[in-house]
Amino acid sequence: MSIVVLARLMARTGRVAEPAPPRPELAPGVDPVLRGSLQVRHVDAGSCGGCEVELGAAFGPVYDAERYGARLVASPRHADALLVTGAVTHNMAEPLRMTYAATPGPKVVIACGDCALGLGPVCAGYGVAGTVADVVDVDVAVPGCPPRPEAVVAALRSVTGR
Repeated sequence: MSIVVLARLMARTGRVAEPAPPRPELAPGVDPVLRGSLQVRHVDAGSCGGCEVELGAAFGPVYDAERYGARLVASPRHADALLVTGAVTHNMAEPLRMTYAATPGPKVVIACGDCALGLGPVCAGYGVAGTVADVVDVDVAVPGCPPRPEAVVAALRSVTGR
């Protein structure tokens, strides 16, 4: 197929994308300053890895959380939100507190997955210090083991309002 034929096909077809779902209700207690754009720092506090796979899908090309204003960043100093997965282990309790302290305000904490909420299978383990809410204040909760990408995107949209 030549480039000319391909260009004609693209012009004839146009943009093919599903329309965005209706705007969500905003999460209660979240600062309105964070609406529109949200820089997210992911913190694995003791996850089995299932939540991370679903986060990869949520930020991947199919669910594309970035089109709703949520973007992953590498440093808590650049973040507006902490997305925490897993039951908080003894070794991760202090690093989570330090990451929370390093994140400038206003900030949001999203507890993602059953283990982060104290509902998962490893929550009673000897190495677990507790839930995310036991260590830092949680603003948004995403249940599921692991949570579906749609639920993660819906939680992020409840903060951004997009």
